[in-house]
Amino acid sequence: MKKVLTAALFLGIGVSVFAQGAPVTHDEYVKMLYAIQKNPNEKAEIIEALRTRGIGFVLTDGLRDLTRTKGANDEDLKRTLEEADHRRRDPEGAKLPAEKDATEVLEKARTNTIASLEVMPDFVVKQVINRSGAYAGTGNWRPLDTVIIAVSYSTEKGEQYKVLSVDGALVQSEKSNNYSNLSGSTTGGEFVEALDKLFNAASKTTFKLLTTDTIRNQPSLVFEYEIALENNKNGGVGFKTPNGSAGYSFTTVPAGEKGKVWIDRKAGRVLKIEFAATQIPADFKVKAYESTIDYDWVTISDEKFLLPILSDNRFTTSEGRQMFQDRNLIRFKNYQRYGTEVKILDDDTKPEPTPKKPN
Repeated sequence: MKKVLTAALFLGIGVSVFAQGAPVTHDEYVKMLYAIQKNPNEKAEIIEALRTRGIGFVLTDGLRDLTRTKGANDEDLKRTLEEADHRRRDPEGAKLPAEKDATEVLEKARTNTIASLEVMPDFVVKQVINRSGAYAGTGNWRPLDTVIIAVSYSTEKGEQYKVLSVDGALVQSEKSNNYSNLSGSTTGGEFVEALDKLFNAASKTTFKLLTTDTIRNQPSLVFEYEIALENNKNGGVGFKTPNGSAGYSFTTVPAGEKGKVWIDRKAGRVLKIEFAATQIPADFKVKAYESTIDYDWVTISDEKFLLPILSDNRFTTSEGRQMFQDRNLIRFKNYQRYGTEVKILDDDTKPEPTPKKPN
């Protein structure tokens, strides 16, 4: 991306201390999980306890399953539990750095991100999007369809999308700067926009050191961050409704953004972003939007670049008194040089293998 981004304004960098009180015991944690069913607001207290106190027990598959069922398959709770287990298994590596050192890691990530966006390569990639739905808060996802899209990126044209198939049926479509005219929930901006607004000075992003973690065997610092509504120039949420032969009518509203970013402690590279839209107007159809983007090194024309490999997007909408969720789980496959033809393969629609549990 051939443009110059000015330095981001880092404000309010603080340090969370997770050594307050004795670690959460096995029995205590189980009681906490059962308490969620009586009062869902207990979830926030469990997450806080896991982050500030850690755990004093071995995390087993049985506890993972119990967390999933009693916690309504809540991703934040499951992730926080895994983070606490990482710290238990590697207490030395999990120690928070001094504020000065944390600031240096954050500054390095800002510099590296801006530099990488300025030299973003021209490429094509296949997006395999598994779309599903559920009653909000249940985590019981029902598959809806699988969409395969060819995405091309160039410094001249930016991101362009071409829908190739829906549930195995080939689709004749033209390239466009989005694919929002496809029925169902759609997203975009995973390649440039998410990182751009995180470190762009205009966003006035505030950061706070939260904890440590390990992402794909890379020791990382986890920062909370927030972008106020008035500074989130490229942010917001939208809702579309069928409009006859015209396709769809779109209604969008601005929103703020609050989330977490995982940064490689040594390389100063963003490995993961997780955020939720904030300050959505109460009367808007979309009540919540959450997104997670994982980044990893991919090879394009014998050069390595840090690009998205997985994105998990969730939309909560209201229908009368009932709340529903739509989920788009996007796998980015086969990055190639710009101009290469994207082909649909037999294994594109196969479900992803279950991730291995940490050692």
